[in-house]
Amino acid sequence: MTDNNTLFRGLLQKPYEPTFVPKSDGKLYYDLPEAYLTDQYRPFGGTLQSRFGANAERRVPFPNVSLPDLSFADVVSRRGHFSVFNAAHRRAASSLIQLFLDQPDPAALSALAAYARDRLNAPLFQYALAIALIHRDDTRDVEIPSFLELFPDRYVDPAVFPLLREEGSLVDRGNRRAIDIPRNYTASDRVDEQRVAYWREDVGLSLHHWHWHLVYPSSGPDRVVRKDRRGELFYHMHQQTIARYNIERFANGLPRTVSFAQLREPIPEAYFPKIIRSSDGRAYSCRYANQLMADVNRTEDQSTVKIADMDVWIRRIFEAIDSGVAQTSNGDRVQLNNKEGIDILGDILEASTLSINFDYYGDYHQNGHVMLGYIHDPDNTYLEGVGVMGDLTTTMRDPLFYRWHQHIDDIFVRHKQRLPAYTASDLAFNDVTVDSFDVQLNRPNAPKNTLLTFWQRSQFDLGTGLDFVPEGNLFVTFTHIQHAPFTYRFQVTNRTDRNKRGTARLFLGPKVNELRQTLPFRDQRRHMVELDKFMVDLRPGTNSIVRRSDQSNLTIPYERTFRNIAASSQPGTEVFQFCNCGWPNHMLLPKGSPDGLEYDFFVLISDYNQDRVEEFDENDNCNDAHMFCGLRDRRFPDARSMGYPFDRFTPSSVKSLQEFSRPYGNMRTVPVTIRFTNTVIART
Repeated sequence: MTDNNTLFRGLLQKPYEPTFVPKSDGKLYYDLPEAYLTDQYRPFGGTLQSRFGANAERRVPFPNVSLPDLSFADVVSRRGHFSVFNAAHRRAASSLIQLFLDQPDPAALSALAAYARDRLNAPLFQYALAIALIHRDDTRDVEIPSFLELFPDRYVDPAVFPLLREEGSLVDRGNRRAIDIPRNYTASDRVDEQRVAYWREDVGLSLHHWHWHLVYPSSGPDRVVRKDRRGELFYHMHQQTIARYNIERFANGLPRTVSFAQLREPIPEAYFPKIIRSSDGRAYSCRYANQLMADVNRTEDQSTVKIADMDVWIRRIFEAIDSGVAQTSNGDRVQLNNKEGIDILGDILEASTLSINFDYYGDYHQNGHVMLGYIHDPDNTYLEGVGVMGDLTTTMRDPLFYRWHQHIDDIFVRHKQRLPAYTASDLAFNDVTVDSFDVQLNRPNAPKNTLLTFWQRSQFDLGTGLDFVPEGNLFVTFTHIQHAPFTYRFQVTNRTDRNKRGTARLFLGPKVNELRQTLPFRDQRRHMVELDKFMVDLRPGTNSIVRRSDQSNLTIPYERTFRNIAASSQPGTEVFQFCNCGWPNHMLLPKGSPDGLEYDFFVLISDYNQDRVEEFDENDNCNDAHMFCGLRDRRFPDARSMGYPFDRFTPSSVKSLQEFSRPYGNMRTVPVTIRFTNTVIART
């Protein structure tokens, strides 16, 4: 009997090869009834079985089933472009997810999926099946491949693919060389924005964004969308991403990204993605400098959006924020100026199906992606497809993503500034003091408070994602930012005679802007990014706390970001589902500079009695990136507002991080230098 993991992974592999072509490196063959075959192949059913099934190690038979009506998915063709930003595509995906969830058991689900696979748009199928597998109780052991493994064309220089096919066709699998993906291939160094292309175009960053939206889809059946504090988490994850991006810009001599709030202004940033979709051989469209956003009227794509509608929606959202009251679809008034307001606003602004009044507040955020994704051909005059801004899998590669989300974050800040500053009782932890705080590389005699970054060359197998190529591994190498592992050490005194429990909250913030001028605290506060958060048990007296950087509850390791199955998967675990949601560990620190750039590291020990929601094991495989991804089937494990204590404005009298922390013994800051070495080290 074939286990669920093998059964579904094969259906997810090589998305454009017909299901009857053996999967899993030729070892797995799906024995399909004639009714499962599409019209193109049904006349050759017997021939196909004898040709493709004879040498497979494992055959999976499927029963005849009542054939489902899949006409709802006709909004996007088999090889067309699927986008979750497109409302019609989202409706089709929601219906397909529900169909998958309705199946009584994994056997029925796999039969339906095997029938549907060759009839549907491949990314739509992958998206819906992955979400259903993640949210069904009986398929939690199924490894969800990364999108890089399924559709490598979204992330790889297209010049690499002919070389891979040549290597696969002419060289035995044991002798195949890895093909290198060049770094920064989308523009020359004459383009200032290219200084941070290594960060925007990092494959792990896009994979994080994609997987987060698998766990937190904006639309679909209620059971997959309705999660604890999902609107607030949408705000927080994206806010932290923008803050990290701005920190990276400062390190590379670039100013804070400019909010794209004026929808009728020219956009100076051009972007030429150099990505070709394998499904239809069409390139993602480029955007020239100084293009203007226009009404989108693409009836063929069922995409119709007017700038005037965007104006109405944002005006209504601002009215709700400024009055502190939002209006539900049944006319009720909901208060926003409280702890729950950010969650309500997050669902309104995204806009998810949990929006309290979708018809009134509209679809501002997602339609922004649509309009920017079609800026080059808004009425389909030239039959051009979408640009990277209109595709969830590629949008983070574009500088305009960060300008758009800086605008989205500024909207949230407009709400946050209406909330009262935290009081002493919110911030203090009586009788607990942090006496010292340092960080140090994990090497003998390393100096304190100096960290190192460098380039790392890693390898990945694209063989499971390339259709109609020879079996076996097809390796590529790519270069990404990395940091040397380090450790936090702090001494904490509990001045009582009883045990206490606290939450250690670790942050990093920039001290200077792109001109190396000191950042005012009002600006630094918005760029304080989380590094880790964990529980600490404090005995009476002095406590020495040691925490490795790779233990962070924010990040997941390289192996799980890129789905190195052999290294990270054990039978029966859930590590490839909810648990592969997390910030890439190799992007935990900013790049710094060759001569060393100083940052403020900050620790706060808060009172666990005020933090506690419900008990959970931080060391569980599926709980270690809960800061961005929450806990599966449970409430978010921190009662504080996300981003606490830096999510709210502070009194104008507070001029620096040191002044902010000085009144509180449970806080401490330390300057840390991050030094970048321009060398490439191969991953071992």
